[in-house]
Amino acid sequence: MTTLYGIKACDTCRKTMKWLGNAGVDVTFHDRRPDGVPAARLHAWVDQLGTAELINRHSVTWRGLDATQRARAESALEALLWEQPTLIRRPLLEHGETVRVPCNRISATGH
Repeated sequence: MTTLYGIKACDTCRKTMKWLGNAGVDVTFHDRRPDGVPAARLHAWVDQLGTAELINRHSVTWRGLDATQRARAESALEALLWEQPTLIRRPLLEHGETVRVPCNRISATGH
């Protein structure tokens, strides 16, 4: 089973869900905004990908942080991601123990 962690209103997440469905992939959607991210999942993502790969530095949430919050030590970035799940890049795909943040350029045609 594949789980897509994203935000319901995100066009890229919707396109990715559609593309995966058309490709015959059995996928479940997890909306991070209302449902958050389980701490164990976030910890596993940080272990596999690192915070540099997970943080969306182009997001409105990131731009809204002050310099002190942005400059947190690497060990505190996981806590920041847990507090603010919209900072996590999307879509994030989890299949078994494998976690990926695919290219954010999936078009309606799948390219």
